Amino acid sequence: MTEQQIEANGLKLCFETFGDPADPPLLLVMGLAAPMIWWDDELCVQFAEAGFRVIRFDNRDVGRSSWMSGRASVTRALLLHSAPYSLGDLADDASALLDALDIEQAHVVGASMGGMVAQELAIRRPDRVRSLTSIMSTTGARFVGTPSFRAAAAMLAPAARTREEYVTRALNTFRMLGSPGYPFDEERMRARAERTYDRGVNPSGAARQLSAILSASDRTAGLRRLSLPALVVHGTKDPLVRVSGGRATARALGADLDLISGMGHDLPPQVWPRVVAGVQRIAGR
Repeated sequence: MTEQQIEANGLKLCFETFGDPADPPLLLVMGLAAPMIWWDDELCVQFAEAGFRVIRFDNRDVGRSSWMSGRASVTRALLLHSAPYSLGDLADDASALLDALDIEQAHVVGASMGGMVAQELAIRRPDRVRSLTSIMSTTGARFVGTPSFRAAAAMLAPAARTREEYVTRALNTFRMLGSPGYPFDEERMRARAERTYDRGVNPSGAARQLSAILSASDRTAGLRRLSLPALVVHGTKDPLVRVSGGRATARALGADLDLISGMGHDLPPQVWPRVVAGVQRIAGR
């Protein structure tokens, strides 16, 4: 479990692996402005113990992967579908990472924006995806999975200027987006925020990723064309990607749908065994 960098799709992507290299590969794709460490170490170990070779990585513009250039505009993204890069480009990064690691196919799990990227990867390269698990994500259809006003405002807040300010804001955001049905573990989330800041926080990269989300087309038709084992996991109390997004994704894929009562836009440790078991079940098909 050591961070490494590899050339993929003309970028440097930072990645890390867990488990036996001989086991079936499981690619974990994280969400908006979120580094790979948001796939908690302990969760990755649980996936490895379930029989997977786990690969987590920083998307472009996050953490220790390549940071891009180009100015992002929410208005241009929404009205003109224009952004410095697309969710498809992020999916191509993931596919290129598999190429660089000499992996032909992987089970793919994506959370939030990572779920959108995983969906796009399956649509573009169905030959690369052995099974698909989409967590707290949506199809890109305009009227499903819409955020609450408060959650949307949190995503558009100005960038923090210091480490202390970043950690304080992150804790407030984690608490607001998190799971009301589960205890809030402030110590764990503070450690996550501190580690995230220390690995590198890229506010302009977050804006570019947000533009990629807002400029994306509806993936519903593409998801309907897929024929692969699929699972959708969503919290009933998600304020950022509301549960209608998960329901729409499951309908489009013909996927198993696991709605977790009291879960918000996070993965509290209490649900990890349930998520791991679901991924293991779908992969077994």
